[in-house]
Order: sequence, then structure tokens, then C-alpha cells
Amino acid sequence: MTLATGMSPKAWYLAACERSNFVCDTRQLVAIDELEALWNQLVEFKNKRNQFLGRSLLSPDVPHGLYIWGGVGRGKTFLMDGFYECLPYRRKRRIHFHNFMAEVHHELKLLAGERDPLIALAEKIERSTRLLCLDEFHVDDIADAMILGRLLGALLERGVVLLTTSNYPPDGLYPNGLQRQNFLPAIALLKRELKVVHLDSDTDYRMLQMARDPLFMDARDVQTQAHLESLFQRLTAGMYSETDSIQVGNIEIAVMRKAREVVWFDFDVLCGGNHDQTDYLCIAHCYPTVFISNIPNFNADNGAAARRFTWLIDVLYDNHVKLVASFAVEPNALYEAGRNDSEAQRIASRLTEMQTHRYLGLPHHSRGVMLA
Repeated sequence: MTLATGMSPKAWYLAACERSNFVCDTRQLVAIDELEALWNQLVEFKNKRNQFLGRSLLSPDVPHGLYIWGGVGRGKTFLMDGFYECLPYRRKRRIHFHNFMAEVHHELKLLAGERDPLIALAEKIERSTRLLCLDEFHVDDIADAMILGRLLGALLERGVVLLTTSNYPPDGLYPNGLQRQNFLPAIALLKRELKVVHLDSDTDYRMLQMARDPLFMDARDVQTQAHLESLFQRLTAGMYSETDSIQVGNIEIAVMRKAREVVWFDFDVLCGGNHDQTDYLCIAHCYPTVFISNIPNFNADNGAAARRFTWLIDVLYDNHVKLVASFAVEPNALYEAGRNDSEAQRIASRLTEMQTHRYLGLPHHSRGVMLA
């Protein structure tokens, strides 16, 4: 989806409502109104700041950010991405929360010689970032909990505007965590400094899209490529890049398409190379949905690729990644009779379950890994 320069979030959303296969949600519109207000405040802040810097040392007040929470698949990430693309700022960053925390821990090690490494990190972030968008804010680690209160406070004090999405309200963060009482000031900070918006739509749009279409398709059917492209387009609302590759650890892996939360591979690239479980784990943690084209049947000639496919499915399944794929044969007939019989049965069972409503409704498992 191409965004006009300077288009406001509401104008962008209303334009999306005019497209076929897009459901205009009245409850999403409530969140859009809040994002529109923040967008106007940030644009006005930028204009005033440019004027003040030319005349005096005075500076306008920094806008307060937003904390948007709601159930899985309600469109939080979609709305955040639209807002991010609409905002005419250079000093902005959008990152998954777990990846952000991985960077925080890494940077704190590098800054260990500073008098106060955490303040030094906040100052470093402030120099490059006015708007920080943190997607899927969720605290499940004691180390993160101990860091977050001071770090968020230091960022807000330095004029960094936060826009966060979460599956939980602020009071629901880190609910049974170790020493949770030490995290309560961070919760109070979020509620005081950010406007909390509940995106309480009754519809899981991600589930709706995936339940509407077959997820496993026949690679021999001439219509399959068009079906895959259509589903990818709808799942990403057209907001994807035509990049040639992604970086996984220290290697580049070719992709057909990539969006914030969806990535598309050809089977030969993903399972025909020298990849291992670590590579697949990194992908599974960063992408809730994975497309794979042209999965073959497995025989004596492609045993190594079959073994990697087994690793891949196990990793995707364990992390609740949604799989969309095209197969040369029926998924339950992938393996030649007698070859890796126990593994074949397990993978066939998992592939069957991965198409069910129960599996599609499971929350994605993500961890603090870095993937460009």
C-alpha cells in the first residue's frame, strides 16, 4: 500500500476502507482518531520547534504518546505501521519490543564503563529518535522488568515520544513475575505519561483472513501463485517490501517478499541450503506468519532437504507460527513410504493441526532476537 507524503492516519485508513477485501472496523476508527490526534500534535510540534530554534532557546511541549492494547489479530500492528509510515519524521523508529530489549541488553554491555550506562543509553536513543514505536509490549523477564522503569522514564524525560501496542493493559503486564512490586512504578509511569487506548474489536482479522482461504495449496495448480499473492497482500494490507533477502544472524537468506510480520520463502532456498535449527528459530521468533512455495515430495534424492524441513516444521509449530504453503503432493504424502516413518507421521500430524482454528488462534511465541 503506497502512502502519500504527509497523508494523515485517518485519511490513510479511510482510503484503505475503499479497497475490496478490507473491513472498515468502527472500533479501529476510535484508535485511528487517537492516532490522528497524536499525528497532528507531532506535526505541529515539529513546525513549532523549527520556528523556536530560529528565534529563541524556547521549545514547545513534547506530545504525550499512546499505549494501544487489545486481543490478538485486532489490527494494532497494522494501525501502528500506518501511523509510522504517515508521520513525516526522519527521527523515528519502529521495532518489535523483544528485539528492542535484546538491543538494550547488548548496548548496556557496551556502555558498562559509563558512570550510569542506562542514562547513557537513553541519551544515545534520544539523539537518533523522536518517535519510538514498540510493537507487542510484553514483559516476561525479570531483567527486562528491572531495566524498563528507569529506561522508559529517562526516554520520556528527554522528549522521546512512545507509541506502544500490547495484548495486555498496563496493569496486566508482568502479572505473576518475580519481584513484580519493583515493576509497579513502571506501570504507573506508562499510565501517567501515555494515553491508554483499548482496541476492543470483537473480530480477529488475522484469523478471519487465514480461515477464509486454504492455507495449503497445490503447487501444480496454475492459480496457486495468484492465490498466495492475494493472501499475502491481504494479510499485510499491501504494506510489504520487495526486498531480495533478510539477514539471519550473520547470513543473508533470499526471500520472495517481506513485511513486518510475514515473510515468504521458496522451499529450495529455505531447506535446500546449509541452514540449521538456529536459523529457523530466529525466523520463527520474528515472523508470526511464514509463506513457503514449492515444497516437494521427499525421497532418497533430497534427504538432506527433508531433514531440514522436519526441523523447520518442528520450530514453526513450537512457536505457533502460521504456515501458508504450496506443496507438490498432499501434505500427508510428503515422504516416501518407509522413509523416516516416525518423523513423517509427526510432521504430517503437525501440518494437519497447523490448519485448524485452534492452532490459528494460538498467540505467537517471540523472543529477544535481532533480525533485519
